[in-house]
Amino acid sequence: MNEWSDAEDHVERAHELFEAGRWDEAEKELREALARDPYQAEWHFNLALTLEAGGRFRDAAESFKKAFELGPGDAQVAVLVGLNCLRAGDPEGSLPWLDRAADLDNERVDPLIYRIEALTQLGKHEEAETTYYLAQQVEPDDAEVYAVMADSLLARGLHDKAVWCLREAARLDPELPRVEAKLAEAYARTGRQERARQLYLRELRRDPGNIDSLLDLGELLMDMHRDNEASEKFRRVLELEPDNADAHFNLGRLAAKLGDRAGVLRQFDLVVRLDPSYPRARCRLAAVLLESHAGGARDRVRLLLLSELREQSERPDRIAVDEMDELGQLLLDAHMPTEAARVFRRIIARQPNNAGAHHSLSVCYFLREDRAAGMESARAALRLEPRYIAPMHNLAMAYLEQGQWTRARYWATHARRLAPDDPSLRRLRLKLRVQAIFEVVRWAGRIVKPGKRRVVATTDGMSET
Repeated sequence: MNEWSDAEDHVERAHELFEAGRWDEAEKELREALARDPYQAEWHFNLALTLEAGGRFRDAAESFKKAFELGPGDAQVAVLVGLNCLRAGDPEGSLPWLDRAADLDNERVDPLIYRIEALTQLGKHEEAETTYYLAQQVEPDDAEVYAVMADSLLARGLHDKAVWCLREAARLDPELPRVEAKLAEAYARTGRQERARQLYLRELRRDPGNIDSLLDLGELLMDMHRDNEASEKFRRVLELEPDNADAHFNLGRLAAKLGDRAGVLRQFDLVVRLDPSYPRARCRLAAVLLESHAGGARDRVRLLLLSELREQSERPDRIAVDEMDELGQLLLDAHMPTEAARVFRRIIARQPNNAGAHHSLSVCYFLREDRAAGMESARAALRLEPRYIAPMHNLAMAYLEQGQWTRARYWATHARRLAPDDPSLRRLRLKLRVQAIFEVVRWAGRIVKPGKRRVVATTDGMSET
């Protein structure tokens, strides 16, 4: 009885701490209660809410799962599992729970809304559209249904349809969070930048401290070449949230645009320290360090690129091809061809017809002095893109090193027809001309030798042969 009473006391204290925003202490009290009785669904639910409030979405999802398993199988709890999986960056894991919630209560629209969001993140846009129509049957005038469908349409490049959806969302619920900011994004993608700017300003008049809107407006102003105004928005974000990695990253981009190398290094270094896995931050910092030639820069570059390589290796399907290519090129610049080859092979596995990846892989092989593999990858690039100059040049050089002058001359001539002003092809042409002159001289020598008349000694005296 005392054990149960102690557990109840811990739960009561947890409620008070939760209300005071002291989530770490509330979590500790709830775990004390659950240590005494781990079969209370309500306590697991309260722990999940506490973890959710503290931004620990993955842990919150696990606690909501336990609450669901121990409880009566409530649709609301299943929705919360799915939502927290989404927030934790696991859209795939959210789908079974959202489907379960919809099965338990087919009149709820929120599991369908979050399902559209998850499918959009996974790039399954046709399924997202099907779910959108199902959601409309459940609740035809729900503004969020239109808003999340707009995200899928934007991802597919269907900007005008996204604008229509967002207008409907704004008409149905003018107070929907960030609806005008999303509409601004859609307008910006259609090239209507001034209209987008006005909408962002309207959103910020309603919610002046909204960090997402400030960041989006700052990025738009950068695209509009209004760099001073953009900088002011990013610095406003840092006033509200000094450790905001997005703001520091964008200030780094602005510094790069203005040629302020010290500013670039400072901002990107801050981003990496604040969030080591921030997309492209390590690559951007590595690129600047490579250009700086500062003492110790190479060692730092190597560590940054190896960290990025490990990060991408852990979630290869979630990394955009252009991000992978950026890493591969930096690895080549840092004289790390073995690691670069791993990146380009992954790109080819995803996009077998990517001629650029085949060419870059050939460069890796050439740098590793694996000439045969390098030539094969260069040929693969040319099969996909017959007018690709770079692999032609490399094939010519490879044949030149092998002493196969005719083949080298073939690729050099073919490349020069396509790019007559290319300086590297000019140098290659000069080298081949020198070799051609040498060959003419050598063959001329072979022709003269048989015709030479020599005086030789014979038994009959001197004679000419």
